[in-house]
Amino acid sequence: MTDPSLPEGPAPSERSARSKPYEPYERSAQDEPSAYVGYAASAVPGASRASAPVKIRILLADDHALVRRGVRLILDREPDLEVVAEAGDGAEAIDMARAHEADLAVLDIAMPRLTGLQAARELTALKPGLRILMLTMHDNEQYLFQALKSGACGYVLKSVADRDLVAACRAAMRDEPFLYPGAVTALIRNYLDRVRHGEETSDHILTPREEEVLKLVAEGHSSKEIAEILFISIKTVQRHRANLLQKLGLRDRLELTRYAIRAGLIEP
Repeated sequence: MTDPSLPEGPAPSERSARSKPYEPYERSAQDEPSAYVGYAASAVPGASRASAPVKIRILLADDHALVRRGVRLILDREPDLEVVAEAGDGAEAIDMARAHEADLAVLDIAMPRLTGLQAARELTALKPGLRILMLTMHDNEQYLFQALKSGACGYVLKSVADRDLVAACRAAMRDEPFLYPGAVTALIRNYLDRVRHGEETSDHILTPREEEVLKLVAEGHSSKEIAEILFISIKTVQRHRANLLQKLGLRDRLELTRYAIRAGLIEP
């Protein structure tokens, strides 16, 4: 006998409707920023502009925990962005990229073991579809060009991250470059013209591997530690060290360290 004090259960038609598989809610174009909808339509084959996009999965790398926390707050409060992995240096960022599915990597430039520039080169080779943004305190033309050459599609200053970073993430997923406002378009065009005409002076006389070894040597790591970090033999490390001294015309670790500071591989 039914208790009149209890609410009646749903009608059969309602029960049938509730038993249907979950269907994701579709937002209209008016519900989302145009840049956000544009990403959804271009990223998912056959998707209409009205479909709600999947979240952009982000790998965040910075050697300062407080900075990572602040950046994560900026990103995670957006409905289309989600930080899925964090790293404290460039080498860990590569490990995290192997362990997690990410669409976009946001990398600091100055980090221990591997810089953001070195990590960007490794990630570009490891995961060609991964977009990369550099997030840095350095308003520096040299770093800007090196970031672009390393595979980054954007360069954002930490001082205005709360204003620019979200837009940069969305631009990256649309395969559009994003540069901080101070980067003059004419300067970039001039640089690319010099590259096309073979007028660019060589920035690097070292191979990427030699640069990695140099950074680790300058940071005080032993040959055994370097071998473990880079997954190479101690003899290979010693050979790279000898090649570095010969190529650069230097004599010892101290001079290698000074060169690494001048080259921006480590901070003084």
